[in-house]
Amino acid sequence: MPRWARLAAVGAALTNVPSAIWRVAIALGVPVGLAQSEYEQMGAPGLGSLALVALSLISEVFAFLALGLVQSWGETWPRWIPWLGGREVPVMVGTTLAGVGALATTVFGALFVYTSFHSDMEATTWGIWLLNIVYAPLLLWGPLLGAVTVHYYRRRTEASQEPVLTSV
Repeated sequence: MPRWARLAAVGAALTNVPSAIWRVAIALGVPVGLAQSEYEQMGAPGLGSLALVALSLISEVFAFLALGLVQSWGETWPRWIPWLGGREVPVMVGTTLAGVGALATTVFGALFVYTSFHSDMEATTWGIWLLNIVYAPLLLWGPLLGAVTVHYYRRRTEASQEPVLTSV
């Protein structure tokens, strides 16, 4: 496994950490530079905090799956998964899911940048800066996942092709 692929997968997995911490901070009522009306609109702290924490956990799980593209559990289903455990992960299943994820996260990152510059969010100057800093790594999620996905597909399809022996 090339070092760049492992680093890209780890990078993709870590791109969500800053924004997840930011959302959990909001859920806990930690001041992050937003106006009180923004906290109220999100219902945080309070019932809306559950949605913020759930979004953080779900995004972290999806980001973590990038590691499967460079680990053995991305080639063989883990034993604890019913009916699939121990079987080979079909190349096209892993590639398609990761490819759709790469496309979706790239679009999300681009849309976030666009909307953050056209937002009417009430926040302090430092709050807007903090928001942009913690969400900026998401711009890398899609491209990193895309690069690792292409490598996964090439590695898995090249490995499955047996060399053809020719006689001279």
